[in-house]
Amino acid sequence: MIPISDDNPTLRTPVVTYLLLGAILVTWFFVQGAGFDAYKLAESVCNLGMVPGELTGRAPLGFILKMGDGIGCGIDNETINRLTPLTSMFLHGGWMHLLGNCLFFWVFGNNVEDSMGRFRFLVFYLACGLAAAAAHVLVDPTSPVPTVGASGAISGVMGAYLVLYPRVRVNMLFIIFIFIQIIPVPAWAVLLWWFVVQVISGLPQLMTVEQVTGGVAVWAHVGGFVAGVVLIKLFQNPRYTAKRTSWRHRLHPDHP
Repeated sequence: MIPISDDNPTLRTPVVTYLLLGAILVTWFFVQGAGFDAYKLAESVCNLGMVPGELTGRAPLGFILKMGDGIGCGIDNETINRLTPLTSMFLHGGWMHLLGNCLFFWVFGNNVEDSMGRFRFLVFYLACGLAAAAAHVLVDPTSPVPTVGASGAISGVMGAYLVLYPRVRVNMLFIIFIFIQIIPVPAWAVLLWWFVVQVISGLPQLMTVEQVTGGVAVWAHVGGFVAGVVLIKLFQNPRYTAKRTSWRHRLHPDHP
């Protein structure tokens, strides 16, 4: 089940959405080597990714986390570590990770930006990303595993979309064996289903006292999503939202 578009036109060009997508892609190609150089990819993730145990000081200095054949990431106390909750938002661990995040942001980001204006949207996006990072550190404060990805911030955008446009139809691509179909689904169903899956996926992590976790940082997704739901009323511009709603109803009078 993959979102590919929505029935929600924008009034203005989503400049910040495009710029953030551009920054993510530039980082992927020029800082991370587009994933083609394993050492360069590992180096970027290790040095610029967020390591909860480095931020809290609860991971042992000098501990080496294996990241591949002959490649390890060491725990240190460099000054750059303080900036990694921000820098990690622009890094990714692979092509699927990158493309998945970009697709979700492409579908949901433009309308949320349209509801609040460009500068507010940039601040909102970064705030949700930092909230996601804080949630991940809170759940796993000793982890020596670097965390990267824009998904925490994008989760915040999705939470905002749920509040603003719950009944807008999102065109979902369903692929079940040989069955391929695009089906419009209400945004509330898509986003709540996604959120519930994240919470259920993260529950085993809460039940483990001592752990070294990897994979998907689902509690960062949960934290970002909740931040988006909470912050949207503070960041949205009522004038833009009212104008968008009126215009959308004129274009699609039969849509909710």
